[in-house]
Amino acid sequence: MENLGIGSRIEHPHFGKGVVVETANEFYTIWFKSSNSAKSVSRDYKELRILESKENSGTSGEAVSLAEIEEALEHVLDRRLNEFQLVPLANKWNNATMILKPQDDQLQPREFPIETFFHKIVMVRDRLRLIEQKINSHKVLTDEEKVDLQQYITGVYGSLTTFNVLFKETHHQFKGSGVQ
Repeated sequence: MENLGIGSRIEHPHFGKGVVVETANEFYTIWFKSSNSAKSVSRDYKELRILESKENSGTSGEAVSLAEIEEALEHVLDRRLNEFQLVPLANKWNNATMILKPQDDQLQPREFPIETFFHKIVMVRDRLRLIEQKINSHKVLTDEEKVDLQQYITGVYGSLTTFNVLFKETHHQFKGSGVQ
C-alpha cells in the first residue's frame, strides 16, 4: 500500500468514501462521510482503494483540525456543485426541438434543442439538492428552521413536477409534498 498523507481520499469496502485526517506508524485515522465519524484503519489493509493520494509529510501523528476538515468538505461540495449526474432524457424527446412562440405574430419564435432545456432543468434539480444538503448540515439552524426551509424546497420541487415528462427514469423526477 502506498504511504498516504493527510488529505488523501480513499474508499473502504464497508465504510465508503473517506479522507485521511491523521497518520501514525501502523494505522491511518480516516473520516468517513457515511458515518460522519473517524475510524482507525491499518496501513496494510489491502481492500482500501485510493481515490486521490496526497504526499505524506513524514510527520507521524500530524492531526488535521476540524476547521481544515470543514474547509476540505466545503471544497468537495463546491466541486460537486459544478458536476452534474448523467440523467437520461425520455426517448420520445431525443432530437426534439422546443419552440417558444410569442402571441404577437410579428415577433419571431425561438427554437432550441430540448436537450438544452432539459440540461437546465437537471441543473436546477441538482442545485436544489445541494441547498438541501447545506440546510441539513448547517450548524446554527435549529431543527424547526431546517424543516421550515425544507418545506420551501419541497414546494419548489412540486412546482417543477410539470417537467417530469422529460425524464426517462422516474427516480430522477421531481416530487412535491402532494399526493403523486
